[in-house]
Amino acid sequence: MEKRFLAPKEIANAMINVGVGKANLKTSAMVYLGILAGMYIGFGGLANTIISQTLGAIDPGLAKFAGAAVFPVGLMLVVIAGAELFTGNNLMTLAVMNKKITLSQMFRNWGIVWVSNLIGSVLLALIVFYGGVLDGDAGTKAIAIAESKASLDVMVLILRGILCNILVVLAVWMATSAQDIISKIFACWFPIMLFVLCGFEHSVANMYFIPMGMLLGAKVSMGALIKNLVFVTIGNILGGAIIIPFLYKNAYLKEEPQVSKQES
Repeated sequence: MEKRFLAPKEIANAMINVGVGKANLKTSAMVYLGILAGMYIGFGGLANTIISQTLGAIDPGLAKFAGAAVFPVGLMLVVIAGAELFTGNNLMTLAVMNKKITLSQMFRNWGIVWVSNLIGSVLLALIVFYGGVLDGDAGTKAIAIAESKASLDVMVLILRGILCNILVVLAVWMATSAQDIISKIFACWFPIMLFVLCGFEHSVANMYFIPMGMLLGAKVSMGALIKNLVFVTIGNILGGAIIIPFLYKNAYLKEEPQVSKQES
């Protein structure tokens, strides 16, 4: 019977190779693919806003689940269509830990991709705004989302960012295991649905949600936007670049000590 997925140790080795590939991308490719990823995640955020716009008045739990159910389309597009997402690229630390790429290569990718994600997210927000896509209750919902995110304390942003990217990189991890598109879709859907349902904080999603609300009139300052993105990014790095890669590296990729044979 044909094998349809990779075992955990095989995933770890595959992620190292993925990290090497990402580190060696041309700058122009990082920019183009980073812009696309920002837009893709923004599409998920847009769908989240539209589907949950009035459900909150009926059943808040149902509204959160409905929004969470459609948001994962963003990561599905990133994984299957191909794009460079900062939070997913946090797994590049696995390649660094195994000395396949350098820290400077990783930080170069992270920096270019983070800025490109921001450009793509804001570009989508501008198109949505000037296209009049969010009006009425949907616009009110978008404003409420932005103001709620901008009001969170620093520690809350970091902790929710950690939990968020643990789930995001696990979605990428499982999607890497999957060998067919349907399996990749399911691998993306469950962890991403869970982080949205739980209200965790994703830096790239917030690059869309907060500017979108600001364009519609949300009472959010530029300083509040920057604070949110900085501290959520820190949390995302802690969860996706340190916790998960460190644990899996030590579980599956740690070199076994060689036992020397005693001379008889």
